[in-house]
Amino acid sequence: MPRQILWFRRDLRLGDHPALGAAAAEGDVLPVFVLDRTLLGTAGDVRTAALADALANLRRATDGALVVRSGDPARILPQLAAEIDATAVHVSAETFPYGRRRDARVQEALEATDVAWVETGSPYAVTPGRVRNGSGDRYKVFTPFSKAWLEHGWRAPADDPEGLRWSRLVESDDLPAAPAIDADIPTISEEAALTRWHAFLDDDLDDYDDGRDRPGDDTTSRMSAQLKWGTIHPRTMLADLERRARGRTGKRMQSLLRYRTELAWREFYADVLWHAPQSDWHDLTDALDGMQYDEPGDAFDAWREGRTGFPMVDAGMRQLLAEGWMHNRVRMLTASFLVKDLHVWWPHGARHFLDHLVDGDVASNNHGWQWTAGTGTDAAPYFRVFNPVLQGQRFDPEGEYVRRWIPELRHVGGGAVHEPWKVDDGYRDGYPERILDHKEERAEALDRLAATKR
Repeated sequence: MPRQILWFRRDLRLGDHPALGAAAAEGDVLPVFVLDRTLLGTAGDVRTAALADALANLRRATDGALVVRSGDPARILPQLAAEIDATAVHVSAETFPYGRRRDARVQEALEATDVAWVETGSPYAVTPGRVRNGSGDRYKVFTPFSKAWLEHGWRAPADDPEGLRWSRLVESDDLPAAPAIDADIPTISEEAALTRWHAFLDDDLDDYDDGRDRPGDDTTSRMSAQLKWGTIHPRTMLADLERRARGRTGKRMQSLLRYRTELAWREFYADVLWHAPQSDWHDLTDALDGMQYDEPGDAFDAWREGRTGFPMVDAGMRQLLAEGWMHNRVRMLTASFLVKDLHVWWPHGARHFLDHLVDGDVASNNHGWQWTAGTGTDAAPYFRVFNPVLQGQRFDPEGEYVRRWIPELRHVGGGAVHEPWKVDDGYRDGYPERILDHKEERAEALDRLAATKR
């Protein structure tokens, strides 16, 4: 039978993998991952370590057949195809700006050697670009997108291919070495993804609607990292949710629907990036054209290191450094603090997050930042400035989250931990004082907003 190449990218699994099925139906499959220096150069140590772990686990899953190469995919894939006399390169469709440009170059190189390029599926339940409004245009607001996304629907999870045979005709380069990191990141593998997902379904889904905004409870699914690397497909998750929906009512059903909505947000942001690829590192809208921003300085360093003197902000930034992850509610708060208290343009913060997030995903991360910064689709109005004290009191009322990540405040009990300046011995263990007056900086942010209107 003709030999096929399966080029893994953001789909580091074997289950529910349409491109694998398409390749296996045509012949023996050579599984390949290309270490693209352009992507590795911007990945950061945390994501590089996660990738190294994911590839080691994928090699085990393929019984050692995974071939790793380092360099330009437009050069490497035609070479591999020639070495094994492959007739096609199979992929899951890429939708991010760099990936689309890269794939166009690879396709051109393959066409010159008469090797077919076959795209089957994507990292999303509904491939970005397919959900359109009645006029055939993209949706600019989440709620109507999510309704249309549901109406569009998605395929059932792909079956495991029958008679799958791995090709072992070429040698692999060594797997990449994982850089030393301080963050305690999860195992990135299909097995770990399914284990975590099923544990969440059994233990925490029923309380998701109430518990998702409480960072101290740690009851969110934490599936974002596995979705980022494609060790699980969202379609698998949606199918499991559909099965769980049978017989559910009340809060249990509401929690399930709320979780499905969070998956829809991921699909929405990918769709936004598909239609507006320049929005990866530039404002999506011109709503804040002319806004005056400050250059990052000492205060930016304090924000990155979790020593602003505002406990909820600092707890989030320290969690990011320690785990390569941050609770979504706290992501919004820390983003608001940088943009509206420190007056720093959102890409500086988005880059810091991507440098440290194990789930670092340009579409979700950067459009999440733009939502908070007031420059994106469905954006929170710029005049909505999160109060870091009130946010802590509302979502971490007993201070458990803050004390977990700020040992200097563990002697302060209850909700008082959010205002250590009001506690007699609040600073006894070296917690820093506030670097700014939030009320003054909020007023400054609104003044700068008014100036853009003038």
